[in-house]
Amino acid sequence: MWTRAVVTASALLLLAACDSGPGPASAGAAAPRSGGTLTFAVGSDAGCVDPQQVGSNDTIYSLRQIVDSLTDQDPATGKVVPWLASSWDISPDATTFTFHLRPGVTFSDGTPVNAQAVKDNFDAALKLGAKATLAIGYLSGYAGTTVVDELTAAVRFHRPNAQFLQATSTFSLGLVSESSLRKTPDQRCAEGVVGSGPFVLSKYVANQSITLQRRSGYEWGSSLWKKTGEAYLDTVVFTVIPESGVRSGSLQSGQVDAIGSVGLADESALKGSGVHLQARANPGVVFNLGLNNSRPLLRDPAVRRAILLAIDRRQIADTVFPTTSKPATSILASTTPYYTNLSAQVRFDATEAKSALDGDGWRPGDDGIRVKDGSRLTLTVDWFANAATNQPSLELIQQQLKAVGVEITLRELPIAQVTQVQQSGDFDVLWGNLTRADPDILRTLYSTRLANTYRLPASTLDAVLDDQAATADTVKRQQLVTQAQQLIAQNAYAIPVVELTTELGVARDVRDLGFEASSRIQLHDTWKS
Repeated sequence: MWTRAVVTASALLLLAACDSGPGPASAGAAAPRSGGTLTFAVGSDAGCVDPQQVGSNDTIYSLRQIVDSLTDQDPATGKVVPWLASSWDISPDATTFTFHLRPGVTFSDGTPVNAQAVKDNFDAALKLGAKATLAIGYLSGYAGTTVVDELTAAVRFHRPNAQFLQATSTFSLGLVSESSLRKTPDQRCAEGVVGSGPFVLSKYVANQSITLQRRSGYEWGSSLWKKTGEAYLDTVVFTVIPESGVRSGSLQSGQVDAIGSVGLADESALKGSGVHLQARANPGVVFNLGLNNSRPLLRDPAVRRAILLAIDRRQIADTVFPTTSKPATSILASTTPYYTNLSAQVRFDATEAKSALDGDGWRPGDDGIRVKDGSRLTLTVDWFANAATNQPSLELIQQQLKAVGVEITLRELPIAQVTQVQQSGDFDVLWGNLTRADPDILRTLYSTRLANTYRLPASTLDAVLDDQAATADTVKRQQLVTQAQQLIAQNAYAIPVVELTTELGVARDVRDLGFEASSRIQLHDTWKS
């Protein structure tokens, strides 16, 4: 017997939010109106306008608007609901997902969004390989898609893949046209793609701006959206302003209508000028030090453990991040389904950190940095300027680790090099996070059977991650996800630091600018008074 329109395990946990409402004046008496331009300032550009190849929030904000997904996920409940698919069937063993598509949907080049388009997109995503790290993780074990009829697609997997339904709500599996799939990956990045979303890509100037135009005739929005038919806004311009203070000043002066990555130092001034601060905690993997576990120094479990214990997460959260931010207590954020509080393991204890290094033969040198067998305990942390909190967070971590004898060098790299650096493995430590409203994000990042960006050794963690993705039993999945979090913490494969809270500054005349389940923005319902 097949299950009809199953709600995934993600629905069992309310995704906590902080002031996640739709905007400063959504409850006002004014009626929504169409037209106008919204200018949204972000801090960086990923150098690519293909949603299937991008993982940076600043760029996802814009690209989410040009592609639709088979399903959507309710940010309040985690429930997976219809979008391009009006319903779906799931086989009892979670190996076949059959989607029944809405009729009359087209990409912006006029070609139909049908079962063949679903098949072509999923087939092509795998061919992107590591350039589409998120998508290939969601499609792990993919056996192919059968076109049952014009509007029915059966997606098959070699083994159970219970996480896949939630994955179909993500931007990474948003559908693009056949003309886009025929392009090379580099062409897709430089020129963009054709989607079926409420906006179309009008212009892209690398490191400067992404401009979207309203899609005429759009009639197939998510079942979560308030408005039917076309979006309200005529034009949306995402302009790149790297400096947090300049973004805030531009919002206060009226040069832009909304900004991302509000800096802690700017909160009071923005509030005082009448700007609405809109925040929501991101589910998924927290900001962390992603260790290259194949590096000689980091193959040493005592070194990894000492780094985990030496970091004062509360100080970093309170000093650098928005006021609603929390220190990490696991590799998963507390808003992620099946999160487990591991604060007894993920804690600050400088004395124990020093003891671990002492016991491993690391002795302080004349400058306080530890030495063993003639080698200094020095590591380089690579980071990217896609969030204003990155540099000050790392400077605090640098100080905290120096206090126990670990030397950290900080190296800023262009955001466009993220994928290249991850694939190369030529790094000691990467600073970052990854958002997804499902704990299978752990398999994407830490399974040695997938991309294995952080070069973990093969271990029991692999089987645990595979098993949690396969089971539809919510109690069993909770146990497995908890075990995976414990293994990552016990072995210090990655060093959790702070939960990401997305905080936006929104002008008073911008209404109904909402968050979706992964704390990215949704602009179909947004309008200006």
